[in-house]
Amino acid sequence: MIEVENLEFAYSPKEAMILNGISFRIEKGEMAALVGQNGAGKSTLLRQLNGLSKPTGGKVTVAGLDTRNTLVSAMAKHIGYLFQNPDHQIFCQTVRDEIEFGMKNIGMDADVIRERTAQTASLLGLAGKMDAHPFNLSRGERQRVALAGVLAIEPEVLVLDEPTTGQDYKECIEIMEIVRDINRKGATVLMVSHDMEVVLDYAQRVLLMLDGRIIDDGRARDVLRRKSALEKTGLRPPQIIDVALVLSGAFDDVYDVDTMVEAVKIKKASSEKEGGGKV
Repeated sequence: MIEVENLEFAYSPKEAMILNGISFRIEKGEMAALVGQNGAGKSTLLRQLNGLSKPTGGKVTVAGLDTRNTLVSAMAKHIGYLFQNPDHQIFCQTVRDEIEFGMKNIGMDADVIRERTAQTASLLGLAGKMDAHPFNLSRGERQRVALAGVLAIEPEVLVLDEPTTGQDYKECIEIMEIVRDINRKGATVLMVSHDMEVVLDYAQRVLLMLDGRIIDDGRARDVLRRKSALEKTGLRPPQIIDVALVLSGAFDDVYDVDTMVEAVKIKKASSEKEGGGKV
């Protein structure tokens, strides 16, 4: 669904490359997270995926479309993009207009637009704010408005740059459960997040970026155990994995509460067999 081949990008010929020979593929239905330090090039990479920026070198293909020669408006029918800062995405006078805009822009039927607007607003807790001006809402609410406009189109690919910005823990989980549900229904998801707990809980795969390059790529539970690679990017493993790395042994395969409980049982049984020591 997403194929990036030897991608290079600089804003001008006189500037240094921000993206340096990046290559990866994301299959249809995957849910992957792109993580790394601030300034690693994550947001710059995401903007390549819907054609907002064009490669200086290499190639990006999304849903079979080559971004180098496909209009952004044509890409928008297939890929939904959520900016890191909702204020860079919102510009309509009401929440309703904001949610409807993308659907109108790609020529959806009026009845479909009306139905999807109501459904998406309800899903994201915006039903009572449809006539409000988005900039009269909180940062977290504006992020939900921007996300609603993306989700209403029902794109094949979702590209989300910090989708839980401005949300408290409960709201964060609500949004990620919505994203997971959409992924389970067939959408391909690539998200940027600095929250390693969210990444572990929701992403199947992690791509780790440093200085415009992908330095690690694999199953989330595996990449997030490679502490030395994460620390190069200023990140730490999720807390439960961090604890498991210290304990080691029976805890080598721990990545969530269930596997931690099983590891404790194994350790306890082993300890009792060896002489009754406490765990």
